[in-house]
Amino acid sequence: MKLARFAIDNTESYGVLVTKDQILDLQVLSKMMKHPSPPSLGDLIIRGEEGLADVERLIREASAQHKRKATLSSDKARLLAPLMTPPKIVCLGLNYRDHIAEQNATFPDDLVIFMKPRTAIIGPNDIIEKPPFVKKLDYEGELAVIIGKRGKNISIKNAKQHIFGYTCFNDVSARDIQFHDKQWTRGKSCDTFAPIGPCITTADQIGDSNNLRVRTRVNGEVRQDSSTRNMVFSVAQIVQRLSLIMTLEPCDLIATGTPAGVGFAMKPKPRFLNSGDLVEVEIENIGILGNKVA
Repeated sequence: MKLARFAIDNTESYGVLVTKDQILDLQVLSKMMKHPSPPSLGDLIIRGEEGLADVERLIREASAQHKRKATLSSDKARLLAPLMTPPKIVCLGLNYRDHIAEQNATFPDDLVIFMKPRTAIIGPNDIIEKPPFVKKLDYEGELAVIIGKRGKNISIKNAKQHIFGYTCFNDVSARDIQFHDKQWTRGKSCDTFAPIGPCITTADQIGDSNNLRVRTRVNGEVRQDSSTRNMVFSVAQIVQRLSLIMTLEPCDLIATGTPAGVGFAMKPKPRFLNSGDLVEVEIENIGILGNKVA
């Protein structure tokens, strides 16, 4: 399933993206069916496999008439970030072979990680705000993992059992600050520097998470075009290695790194983001996350 948070006027709900033009409102459907449901998408994630099974049963038992009444046109809804308050956002650096090559960097022998605050999160079509003190604003299209089951010291074999789903992530970065500091937190933590969405594709529907096409466009021009098969550490390895360091919790967001084609590494000269630019991150089996810069 592709699960999304959305708002109609000032009323928030969540549901299933049936098509790119239609959303099945799960809260409306559950009320029609007198079937209790989690109050939010975050609560559904916390319930994990049990919650998903409940949703699948609700949809399966609903009549065609109930489904029709609970379905709305996507142009009447405003998509929101699928998660707004994850316990933590863990990001990886230098996890794509092609991105390492474009920087002439050394392959890491273990995860290179940093954290982003959840106050940086915005959703589809929200504005990436370029602060006046940032001169070199950059994009990084990434696959993000949403944890669905608490775990510590997770084995590679069991890693998939702890994953609820996947979404698109843009690791927006102020390169002038990042490179000046020689560490990454300050340059990547401004408000609006973590766009996510447009939905969460559940783990059972994503296909092979280690072979997904990842593309980033700026004003329609393709800047990044790669595949998760170019990752140094696979999704399972990332979950396993992170869980040695920290307990992973439901709704944790893990950004798995970016491929080649970032603005600062472009030749013959860097190409940074400016006000008015539209950045689109597209990942196979998930969708397109679009945000303008202002």
